[in-house]
Amino acid sequence: MFNRFRKSRTSSFQGQEKEGKESIQTKGSPHSNQENKQDVPKRRERIKIDFLIHDLKVPLAVIQAGLTSMLERREKYGSLTELQEKVLTRALRNTRVTQTLVGDALELGRSREGIVNLSNCRICDVVRKTMVEVFDLADDQTAENIKKCNEFEELRQILEQKGLGLLIDESLWCQKICLDEVKMSQILRNLLGNALKYRKKRVELRIEKTDVSLVLSVKDDGDGIPSAYHKKIFECYFQMDTVDACPVRGHGLGLAGVMVLVEDLGGRLFLDSDAGQGARFLVKLPLSTNQ
Repeated sequence: MFNRFRKSRTSSFQGQEKEGKESIQTKGSPHSNQENKQDVPKRRERIKIDFLIHDLKVPLAVIQAGLTSMLERREKYGSLTELQEKVLTRALRNTRVTQTLVGDALELGRSREGIVNLSNCRICDVVRKTMVEVFDLADDQTAENIKKCNEFEELRQILEQKGLGLLIDESLWCQKICLDEVKMSQILRNLLGNALKYRKKRVELRIEKTDVSLVLSVKDDGDGIPSAYHKKIFECYFQMDTVDACPVRGHGLGLAGVMVLVEDLGGRLFLDSDAGQGARFLVKLPLSTNQ
């Protein structure tokens, strides 16, 4: 049975489509004009943190460029041993992951301020990009194979070999939808990453569309989440005790971030799980009519 999780967060979807683009930027929390004096110090502190996170982008880009040059321009920087190449490749992958995390943190900050960027995007492009990001750290060859494939069936077979089932009607695969592409990808990546981490053998991603919403379902066959923890796992930094059936390791921000993004897109998040029964996260995101 699904448990629904939704807090009283709202965002304003007001704005005009930019001339010559299919992108709509909307800004402004419904409470932005009612901010009292007690909120100002908190807001200033958030701005300082966001500014610090933003400033990480430049040094990370320099590191990425340097590592890429050493790997790809050996006629200039010299040959590499197999071990050196392995170390540099690993450093480059982790740099890209850190860049993604910085982007995620900035996106959460924008979401907190009520900023939503709507664009007409194809489902296949969002899913393919997300899959590359999911596999890039742990399996770079699979990530490269995903980048190269152009056909739905080819991608489905690549993922199936990795224990990830992609369930979507082919007629929907290349359809355009109007959503915040970055936030949708971030939601999907976090749910898939979580499911792949705790699965036993298999994960299933199902994508469906109704007249008014896009429905994403991520299911794994792991140890499941006891009902007593269903609300707590969406809290920042919460980690279950490792003696429990399904220890939640890591930094503890993924599911909390998913909750925030889903809420700020006006969507709903459901969890169906119990101890020993795997877990299924279901997200319903409203589709904009600005297409």
